[in-house]
Amino acid sequence: MSTLRRYATPITIGSFTLMAVTGLLMFFHLNSGLNKLAHEWIGLVMIAAVILHVALNRRAFTLYFKRPLAVTVMAVFVAALSLSFVPLGGGKGGGRPDITSIQLLAQAPIEVLAPVLGTDAAGLIAALGGHGYDAFAGQSLADLTGTELRNQAELIATLSRDFGAGAPDAANPSAAGTRQ
Repeated sequence: MSTLRRYATPITIGSFTLMAVTGLLMFFHLNSGLNKLAHEWIGLVMIAAVILHVALNRRAFTLYFKRPLAVTVMAVFVAALSLSFVPLGGGKGGGRPDITSIQLLAQAPIEVLAPVLGTDAAGLIAALGGHGYDAFAGQSLADLTGTELRNQAELIATLSRDFGAGAPDAANPSAAGTRQ
């Protein structure tokens, strides 16, 4: 058994296992730490391992192209891959509403975001300062946190807790729309 053959299948199996587990974690939003990074980079290892595995088993691989069922299954996956490149929603909107909401809030100027959180621009700037951000009027949270959506979402959640923004107090219906 050649050295390449000895490693191709175990590397393919190992990288598939990592890809499957990290992919499921990301799908169910349970990923943490380095899951996404590992998924992306080990995906490249898996591509190389599969190419090597196919090259070493090319004779058996080519036999699949003589079987109608195998060709049909492969064609379905090629079609699914092709469809995955089609943009949904006409290019404007159409994405996940939760992500779109976070992006809209994070891109809003502080003066626009402040009333949403139940405060004024000066109060929001002070709160941001308390969290280590040197903010000023006209900036957005995205300007302060950068382009990483997770950082934007965490800051929005923190500010929401700071100002008690969210659903009105169910025990006190008269408090709806007012700050406590």
